Formats: sequence, C-alpha cells, structure tokens
Amino acid sequence: MIRIVLIAMAVSLVGVLLGVPLYVVFHEAFSSGWTGYVQALGDSDTITAALLSLTVVALVVPLNTVFGVAAAYVTSRFEFRGKRFLAALIDLPLTVSPVVAGLVFVLLFGSHGFFGPFLEKHDLKVIFALPGIVVATAFVTFPLVAREIAPVMEAQTADQEEAAMLLGASGWTTFWRVTLPRVRGALAYGVVLCTARALGEFGAVSVVSGHVRGATNTLPLHVEVLYNDYAFVAAFAVSSLLVGVSFLNLVARGIWK
Repeated sequence: MIRIVLIAMAVSLVGVLLGVPLYVVFHEAFSSGWTGYVQALGDSDTITAALLSLTVVALVVPLNTVFGVAAAYVTSRFEFRGKRFLAALIDLPLTVSPVVAGLVFVLLFGSHGFFGPFLEKHDLKVIFALPGIVVATAFVTFPLVAREIAPVMEAQTADQEEAAMLLGASGWTTFWRVTLPRVRGALAYGVVLCTARALGEFGAVSVVSGHVRGATNTLPLHVEVLYNDYAFVAAFAVSSLLVGVSFLNLVARGIWK
C-alpha cells in the first residue's frame, strides 16, 4: 500500500511540474496551427537568436568539458596545498546569483570597467557582444561537468591506472584508455547539464548582452522579448524549440552512455 501511495505521489508530482507546463507550451505554440508555428520559427530575429545560442553552446560546452575533466582528475587523484580552496572556487558559480555574475563582468569589461580603457584602445568589444555572452555563460556552467565526474573518480581506486602504467602505458594512454572510460556515464550527464544550462541561461546573459534584438539576444532572451510584445504564439513556439533541443540532448546522453 505504501509503495502504491509513493508511486502515485511521484507520478502526480512529475505530472504537475513537468507534464502540465509542457502541455501548455506546445498547446499555445500550435494554437494558430502549423503555419503560424512555422512562421514564428522562421522569423529572422528568431533564427539569429537560435544561431547565437548554438554558437555559445558550441564554444562553452567543449571548454567546460575539458576543464571539468581536468579539475575532477586533479582534485580526486592528487593531494596538494590549496586543494580545498580550489574545490571551493569550482563551486563558487553555484552559490553566486547569475545576475551578480553578469554585473561583475560588466564592471570588469565594460567601457568604464577595470579593463575598459585597454579594450577600447585595442578596439575590442566584450560586453554587449558575443565574447561577453560566452564568458558569462562559461562562468555559470563550468562547475557542472567537474561536479559530476569528481565524486565518481573519488569513489574509484587507482589500481587499474597503476597496473596500466606498470605494464608500460604512458600517463596519457592510461588516462584515455583506463580513467576516462570509467567515468563515461558521469561525463555524459555533466555534458547534458552543461549544455542545458548554457542553452537556457538567462540572468548573466541578460546583463552582459544588452538585449540588442536581432544581434545579442539568445533564445531565452528572445522569448522574453516576444512575450513582452504580446506575441504569445511566437514566444511559446520558441519555447517549444528549446524543449525540443533539451529532449534531443537527453537522447544523445542515453546513446553516449
């Protein structure tokens, strides 16, 4: 009886928190029919926002994947002075509001910021441009891969790695052939989380992007613009696009795992 009640509660909770919102998104997106849906997604500003979001993901996810694997390997396999401090720094973006993080980058790279005069002198633009969006997104997402891999590496012993090296394998070969395959599932989940967060990041990007329509608006920012303009069908159509990409992301994770 208790099992049935718990299952019913879990299913009900998932239905309310996930099923109902998803139904609303797709119902509103197709409220004007297939033609209205296609027109909303074919808008030039929507296409520009989608390309910008995909560009940010393509730059941020590989960068944070490499960093996450390296950070997890270092913190789980070696003992050194400052290890706890490094671990705390890795977790820092999880405790800082994305809006505050975006504001910090404006104070650093804005025209009146710390690096502002240097950037203007060399005609480099970070804030209200792609570099600022990439930097802000990378900051808020870089702990995700490391936090998924590190516990798995810590739970595993180094016996297989030591055996491989005793048999003559180099450190690089041992890492690729022994260490990395053992954490493939955690790595896949970390990449999924990083991709989803990078694609859906709003707070930090909202601060550093400048909300330039058709130029620096990512898909989440574009949804806000459409909704504020009372273009509800278009707003939900773009939202459904984000949902679809997230679903494909989960499918890719299942195949990779």
